[in-house]
Amino acid sequence: MIKLTEQAAKQIIDSAEQGKMQGIPLRLAIKEQDDGSFHYAMGFDEQRLPGDIFVNIEEISMVVSAISKDLAEGMTIDYVELEPGKSEFIFLNPNDPTYVPPH
Repeated sequence: MIKLTEQAAKQIIDSAEQGKMQGIPLRLAIKEQDDGSFHYAMGFDEQRLPGDIFVNIEEISMVVSAISKDLAEGMTIDYVELEPGKSEFIFLNPNDPTYVPPH
């Protein structure tokens, strides 16, 4: 389903520790925009909603809605330095019509 790079997994674990959110699942949400592109959101969330799917990836508990699960199939989440001193999560998702594979 979803893959996490080592860097992404480390950053998620570090964020959970810093925010005292250990043991709380990380919710991944994907919303299809009007132009067909995808908008991604992540955050620690204890709430359980009907249709939620819980998965463990790289020792991280994640929750994904049924709608987001289909959009996330085959996606990789990475954490990269985009410019010096500025790192962020990126979503490598072959289901996103704006996705361009890395070279």
